[in-house]
Amino acid sequence: MSRVQLALNVADLDEAIDFYTKLFRTEPAKVRDSYANFAIAEPPLKLVLVAGQGTPGTLNHLGVEVSSTIEVAEAITRLQAEGMTTAVEEQTTCCYATQDKVWVNDPSGAPWEVYTVLGDADVMHPEDSTCCAPETVEAGLGCGASPSSEPVGATASGSDCC
Repeated sequence: MSRVQLALNVADLDEAIDFYTKLFRTEPAKVRDSYANFAIAEPPLKLVLVAGQGTPGTLNHLGVEVSSTIEVAEAITRLQAEGMTTAVEEQTTCCYATQDKVWVNDPSGAPWEVYTVLGDADVMHPEDSTCCAPETVEAGLGCGASPSSEPVGATASGSDCC
């Protein structure tokens, strides 16, 4: 199963959870410090709420959640074959999960990830991570990754993010 992900910056996590629970008639799938996500069945959507990062009410990033590492590898191959600049992250800790992913930025600079969740994690991201740091996102590097056009399996160094 694939579904689109929308990650939003919010001012008040509790208020946002209350609003989106009512809007989509769905309780959050995960709630942690400054973070919540919803696995919405209809419409198929992974909604992520991030408090304390970016301007409230703005886009944090976009994504496509896929069900396997194989699908991430296929996306890497396809995107690189299309000549897109990619940032690959493997076994990265992000959004309270261990993930494999690839990042690309749209023509306006909006970061998109194609990712799969490998397991749960106890932290949003490692303390020494540049994950979602404003200067990283503003530079158009996705979330803590360095752009590359390296072959499938190449991982951007120092990247471990959401």
